[in-house]
Amino acid sequence: MTVIQEAPVESEAEILGLYRAHLSKGRATLAELFGSHMETASEGAWLTTSDGERFLNAGGYGVFIMGARHPIVMEEVERQLRTHPTATRILLEPTVARAAEALVSVMPEGLDRVHFALSGAEAVETGLKLARAGGHKRTVSMRGGYHGKTLGALSATAKDVYQAPFRPLIPDFRHIPFGETDALEAELAAHPGEVCVILEPVQGEGGVIIPPTGYLKQVEELVRAHDGFLILDEVQSGFGRLGEWWGADIEGVVPDVLLTGKALGGGVLPVSAAVATRKAFRPFDKDPYVHTATFSGQPVLMAAVQGAIRAVKEERLITRAMDLGAQLLPRISEIAYRNIPELVVGVRGRGLLIGVELVEAGLAGELLIELFNHGVVANHSMNGSSVVRFTPPAVMSDTDVEFLLNSFDLATRDLVRGAAKMPEGGN
Repeated sequence: MTVIQEAPVESEAEILGLYRAHLSKGRATLAELFGSHMETASEGAWLTTSDGERFLNAGGYGVFIMGARHPIVMEEVERQLRTHPTATRILLEPTVARAAEALVSVMPEGLDRVHFALSGAEAVETGLKLARAGGHKRTVSMRGGYHGKTLGALSATAKDVYQAPFRPLIPDFRHIPFGETDALEAELAAHPGEVCVILEPVQGEGGVIIPPTGYLKQVEELVRAHDGFLILDEVQSGFGRLGEWWGADIEGVVPDVLLTGKALGGGVLPVSAAVATRKAFRPFDKDPYVHTATFSGQPVLMAAVQGAIRAVKEERLITRAMDLGAQLLPRISEIAYRNIPELVVGVRGRGLLIGVELVEAGLAGELLIELFNHGVVANHSMNGSSVVRFTPPAVMSDTDVEFLLNSFDLATRDLVRGAAKMPEGGN
């Protein structure tokens, strides 16, 4: 009989000390703002802390579209762990081939070449390298966009606070307004055949910024008219988060490269991918060693990908995300405008990507803490610091939905009380 040993009981103070000693003092300070709780277990829409408290996870930066430890994903991963978790990358290996086949099956038609990686930033680097290898040496990204923090990805991420310590970055990057096409058309026309355009269908870290209807299609048409190269960064917006498999599907756009990550590993393992057209992928087809990584396509990761796609398909989580979003957005909006009308700038969202913008960043931080005090984990937005972002899982039950809404109601009421106690001009 197999004896399962329980994990040792950890001291919160000791772990906090280890964060300060070996990880990040800033991260330790942030943890203290949330009471120094330690998350030690998770299942479905919920996580549990070391002291036995449970929290609805509406955060996780978009990773948990199918919740935590989804049984289909766990089944695939556990099977692979017992047989062959890590490959030599010299011989043929079936799980990576099957994972690529499964991923292509849910992509916009024409995207059929896959490079697997671990992080979203690595997927971005892959897309940028494909563009440059194909002759597109100038890159246009959007203000407010977020593409990661490795050097190439950071060059595309238009946020001075993240870029400043690491300059000079990669040359020939330009940032233009999101949701408008005049500046984009001018840039493409000035450099025909040379421009790579990278953007998100919805800017997640920008604060859930939704472009005008038809914008993505206009971008695609302009890129094609000027022989450009189009990368859609769907690391956060894709894999069902918007109530469609991909934001590209909303307007029938087919980019040269579509980037995915976060939820691709099923909320169990870190996996990302750049999925390209045959033409765009040609530089990698010519030389299998021109762009490689030791852990790209490793079997245990590919098992997670197959499990994630199975789970979404079998449980119809795309439809569920659309339906839940249609319930949550108007009710969150109603609560916000009823409870904090003078503090809220706007509530916006698509599917299960929902943002509540407040009049200042400090209030967004306070709201995150109040939500936590009422049992909900949400996220701030890295490029839109005054926006609280909800990315709840599509596996929420109706009871979970009511818990989330009730907690938001209580948190906004407490936010008003807290704001009323602030000294004038303070935060």
